[in-house]
Amino acid sequence: MLSVRDFWRRHRRKAFVTVGVLGTGFLLYKLYGAHRHGVQEFQRQLALQKETDDLLKAQMQAHFDNIQRMSDVTLPHAMHDLSCRIAEDLDLSHLLERLIQGKGRPNALTQSQKLDLWSRLKILSFTRMTLSVWATTMLSLYTKVQVNILGRHLYIDTARSLGISDSVVSGDVVDREDQKKFLDSVDFLSQHAMPALISDMETATKEVLKGKQLSTFFNSTTLHETIMQILNTFMTMGSPNSWIKHMIPEDVKIYSTTSGSVDPMPSDVPEFEQLMMEARAVLSSAEFGSIVEISLKAVVDTLVDVMGAKFSGGSITVGLPLARVLPQVAQMCPLLLEEPSKNQFIQTIKNIQEVELFFTLLYANIPHA
Repeated sequence: MLSVRDFWRRHRRKAFVTVGVLGTGFLLYKLYGAHRHGVQEFQRQLALQKETDDLLKAQMQAHFDNIQRMSDVTLPHAMHDLSCRIAEDLDLSHLLERLIQGKGRPNALTQSQKLDLWSRLKILSFTRMTLSVWATTMLSLYTKVQVNILGRHLYIDTARSLGISDSVVSGDVVDREDQKKFLDSVDFLSQHAMPALISDMETATKEVLKGKQLSTFFNSTTLHETIMQILNTFMTMGSPNSWIKHMIPEDVKIYSTTSGSVDPMPSDVPEFEQLMMEARAVLSSAEFGSIVEISLKAVVDTLVDVMGAKFSGGSITVGLPLARVLPQVAQMCPLLLEEPSKNQFIQTIKNIQEVELFFTLLYANIPHA
C-alpha cells in the first residue's frame, strides 16, 4: 500500500500532465470534427444555393423569353393598327387629287384656293411624317417597357416558387389575364389616343412651319432641323410629360384596352392597374425621357439619310424648294410604319447602346408604386 502511495506521490505530476494532454487532445479532436462537419455543411449549403441560383436563372430566362415572344407578337399588331389609322385619319389623297385637277384645268381653282391647298398639304405632310416618327419610336420603346416590367413580376413569381424569402422579393404575382391586358394596352395609342395626338402634332407642325414658304430652300440639314423642331415642340407642349396621355390612359379604371375591342371597358383588376402605374412611372422618369430623346434623333438621322439616298439621286441632299420636297416627305410614312422585322427605324432603336443599357437596368430594378 505504501509502495502505491509512494508511486503516486512520485508520479502524480506526470499523471496529471498526461491526463491533461489526453483531455486537451480529445477536446481538440472533437472541435476539429465539429469544424470539419461545419465546413462540410457550409459547402453543402453553398452547393445547394448555387443549384437554386442556377435553377432560378434558368427559369427567369425561360419566363423572360416567353414574354419577349409575346412582345414580338404585340408590336407588329400595334404597328399594323397604327399604320391603318394614320392612313385613314391623315389621308392626303383628296388634297393631291384637287391639286392635280387644278393643274389640268387652270380655271378649276383660284390662286387663293391653290395656295390654301398647298398650305394644307404642307402641314399635313409634315404632321403625318413626324407623327409616324414619334409613334414608331414610342411603340418600340413602350413594348420594351412592358416586357421588362413583366420580367420583374415573373422574377418575383419564380423566386417565390423556389422558396426564396419574401424579405428578398416583394410584389404581387400577376396572372396571365392581367399580363395579356397589359400587353394589349399598347393599342391605346391607335384605338383611343389618335385624334388628340394628331391635333397636338398638327399644332406643333404649324408652329414650326409658319415661317416657311413653299419656295423656301430645303436640304438635308434643313429637313433634319425642321423635323426635330416639330418633335421637340410637340414633346414640350402643355405640362411636363403631357405626351404620356397618348400612350397610357389617364384613368386605367376606365380604359382596359384589348386587341379585340375598340370600346372602353371597365377594369377593376388591381394587378392590371399596378402594371399600368409602373409603366407610367417609367415613362415619367427623367432617364426614359433621355432615352426617348436619343431614340428620336437616331430615327430622324436614319430617315434623312434614307430620303437622301432614295429620291431623285439625292436631291434632298443637294436641296430643293419646299414644294418639291413635300412629295418625298409624304412617301416616307409607309417606310416608317413598316412591319417590325423589316423596319430599319425600329432596328436603329434596338442598336442604340444607351437604350439597351436602360432596359437592362430597368429589368433589374423596376420601381414599385
